[in-house]
Amino acid sequence: MMYQRYGLTSLQELLGGLLVYRNLRPLDARLPGLAHLRERCALRPGAIPRKAEPGFACVVAEMLSSARCLDSPGARIRRLLYLGDTRMNDGTAFENLCVAGQWPGWAFIGQDDPGQSALVKVADRLYVANRWSALPEFLQFLKTKGFPLDAETALVVDVDKTLVGARGRNDAVIDAARVEAVERTVERLLGQRFDATAFRQAYNELNQPAYHSFTEDNQDYLAYVCLVLGSGLFSARALAQEARSGEMRFVDWLARVETKREQLAVRGLLAVHDEIRERIREGDPTPFKAFRHNEYLCTIARFGDVGDAAVEEILARRICMTEEVARAIEVAREAGVLVFGLSDKPDEASMPNDDQARTGLLPLHRLMAVRVGELQ
Repeated sequence: MMYQRYGLTSLQELLGGLLVYRNLRPLDARLPGLAHLRERCALRPGAIPRKAEPGFACVVAEMLSSARCLDSPGARIRRLLYLGDTRMNDGTAFENLCVAGQWPGWAFIGQDDPGQSALVKVADRLYVANRWSALPEFLQFLKTKGFPLDAETALVVDVDKTLVGARGRNDAVIDAARVEAVERTVERLLGQRFDATAFRQAYNELNQPAYHSFTEDNQDYLAYVCLVLGSGLFSARALAQEARSGEMRFVDWLARVETKREQLAVRGLLAVHDEIRERIREGDPTPFKAFRHNEYLCTIARFGDVGDAAVEEILARRICMTEEVARAIEVAREAGVLVFGLSDKPDEASMPNDDQARTGLLPLHRLMAVRVGELQ
């Protein structure tokens, strides 16, 4: 597949303030956030629902309705479009949103798969393509279905690995930033005990779908496990065997580590263990804050331009905007569609803390990125 660059843009330029990170606090302060919608959506105190959960859809549906009222008081959302990159996670989020808002809808699920011929499958209101360049065809497809793009339509755009770092094209750079952040965090906490080779072996092994029943597909949990394994308190091989067999849940692992408080104290890890354990008890899905702050730094270092570098080098070194998705957003906005972005990144991995902000560091949505699309 051949790609070319199409200039620079930012999430702020494409989405304005209509963007929410995992903590479900909209950038546009006029919109209700999770704190205001918790009771209406019957969510338990402290819990932050995940993207594929019905509670998440309830919160976002309320945000969409409120956002529509901001600039079009007389308009009402009557249909939903969704752009994502995973059939399971995004497909489920799309279905839940349709139910929560009582809207008919269509979803485009894309990726680039250069090893296969271009292919589109349509089923259950999902338009699944192995080329991001199929997006214009999807918009034409909607016309044949009598599905208009107008002020009564909401377009929800998954940010991570859809609008930013397209799956199959540029997603490896996002993953590299996260891995670097985990390694940097673990190394700082372990000091001289840190073994880079052992860390990578443990991380690469446990960061697979076969272990999701243990890690709950939560990078904070995985980072914490790698930290404890790196301290030498437990055998990585033995844990992998238990986790793969389904005999070990993360809550069980946390309880097992709790029995090693004296050893944790000797290794200087008791404070971070207690902090993470307490945040998990409170329902925080991103309890390893030190890791997430490092992820922010490692991620922003991969935004921006690379001068006159070839597009292949840009895709390998920088987090890029997906030209086809950006163009679809611009077409939709011009037609009066409400466009709203969802990012699964927690706020701590997306925005500078107070000290970082004072040095001039910007949140992810204000950083410029190269627009890269398939060569036409």
